[in-house]
Amino acid sequence: MSERSEPEHTESERVTSERPVLPVSRRTLLSGAGAALALVGSPLAALAQVRGRLSIESEDGYGPYDDDRLYRDEAGRLYRRRGGRYEPYGERTAAPRFEDDPDADPYADPNARRRAQQPPPANQGNAVARPVDDGPIDYAKAYAAITDEPFPVHAFNWRKANPVFLRQEIAYTGREPPGTIVVDPRAHHLTLVQPNGRARRYGVGVGKQGFSWSGVSTVNSKQMWPDWYPPKEMIARTPKLARSVTQLQSGLGVPGGSRNPLGARAHYLWQDNKDTLYRIHGTLEPESIGLSVSSGCIRMINQDVIDLYGRVEIGTRVVVLT
Repeated sequence: MSERSEPEHTESERVTSERPVLPVSRRTLLSGAGAALALVGSPLAALAQVRGRLSIESEDGYGPYDDDRLYRDEAGRLYRRRGGRYEPYGERTAAPRFEDDPDADPYADPNARRRAQQPPPANQGNAVARPVDDGPIDYAKAYAAITDEPFPVHAFNWRKANPVFLRQEIAYTGREPPGTIVVDPRAHHLTLVQPNGRARRYGVGVGKQGFSWSGVSTVNSKQMWPDWYPPKEMIARTPKLARSVTQLQSGLGVPGGSRNPLGARAHYLWQDNKDTLYRIHGTLEPESIGLSVSSGCIRMINQDVIDLYGRVEIGTRVVVLT
């Protein structure tokens, strides 16, 4: 959502055999010539980015990494490269730390509620009202790059994703009426109930432990390519973010676009005529789908949130299960 500060992630990842799991905690730099020579002597092949972009900027005080890639030796051990040397990318102890994540304390920004009621960003005027496709889901087409939007939507590598989190048409036997959105945080699924006992299901990323929520809300508004207004405290402590913000209609923020953490679309959820400050939105980190990494917002693959956007009306009932 557009008024969130950066979260600290936990170990609540959903791990499956379909999705490779990369260790994510960092160790200190290797020391000693012997250790360095041992690494240099091992064939190190660059891995495909199976979990998406890794931060180049370091958080451990040793300076930035050389690139945003992982490397693996013949024994399967993982490394990051820094200063021309390879350091171990240690045992998995925590969820990945995704960059510029807007999903944190929903009340961190005292102006959040006022901003939520501002007019939509000017760039929405160029966004395409995409036709709803009710034909059979072809993943190659559904997750292909989209080039006729105001900003490019990159192709999603669905072949490397866990298929349980890909868009699906399913039978629905629940009690919610057609048109209702049902979010199951435990399963990491968002389901749009359709007529005739059918439903459209998407994988989502949801709130981590301690930041999950449940209940009934409604879609009060929707925005294409929404702006994001991070709190001033977050801007002050994040030099990279400070270089990204500009003066927008409601203050300093990141304009809607392909580098905005809210992604291509956002649905704004209200309860009892009040903004919950939670959103259903896109993401820069599609690899986080199927995980519990946010602080309450419901994130989706950009292609999926675009598909949902065309099917959801203002006033749609949203049920978040416990």
